[in-house]
Amino acid sequence: MNFIAMDFETANYQAHSACSLALVMVKNSQIVGEYYSMIKPDTEFFWKNIQIHGIHPEDVANAPKFPEVWQEIQHYYQNNRLIVAHNAGFDTKVLAGCLDYYQLAQPSYLSLCTVRTSRRLFPEMPNHRLNTVCQELKIPLEHHHDALEDSRACAKILLYQEEHFGVDPLKKLVLPM
Repeated sequence: MNFIAMDFETANYQAHSACSLALVMVKNSQIVGEYYSMIKPDTEFFWKNIQIHGIHPEDVANAPKFPEVWQEIQHYYQNNRLIVAHNAGFDTKVLAGCLDYYQLAQPSYLSLCTVRTSRRLFPEMPNHRLNTVCQELKIPLEHHHDALEDSRACAKILLYQEEHFGVDPLKKLVLPM
C-alpha cells in the first residue's frame, strides 16, 4: 500500500484553526517518512482544545501560517493520492477549511478513514477511538492528540488491517475528495 496518514490539531472549533499537522508517508506498506509542523492560526485558542492537545498560543507564536506549510506539503495531495486519517471527516474538513480561508485551491485526492475501516473489520471492539483501536491491536500510542503520534498510529492501524484482511475490504471504503 502507498498512502499518507494525516492528522491535524486545531486551536478551536473553526475548520481553519489548524495549530499542528503531521503526515506519515507509507510506500510499499512501509513507513518511509514523516512531516510535522506547528501552525500559527489566524484565530484564538479555545481552552478546551488546549486541554485536549496541550498546544498553547505561545507554542505557535513563531510557527508558520498555513500557506507556508501548504507550500511544503501540497505535492503529497496530487494525482489522486490516498490520504488516510482516523476520523477522516474531521481532518479533511480542517484541510478544506484552511485552504478555503487562505483562498488556496482544493486538491483532488482519495480519502480513507481508519475509524470506518476499524468499525467494519473489528465490530467487536468497545469503540473505535484511536486510543482504543491502538490498545486492542497493541499499537504504541504514548501521546494521544499529538499530531505526529496520531498519524503514526493511524498508519500502523491501516498497515495492520492490510496485513490481516488484505486490500479488498479497504478499497471499498475509499472516497474521492
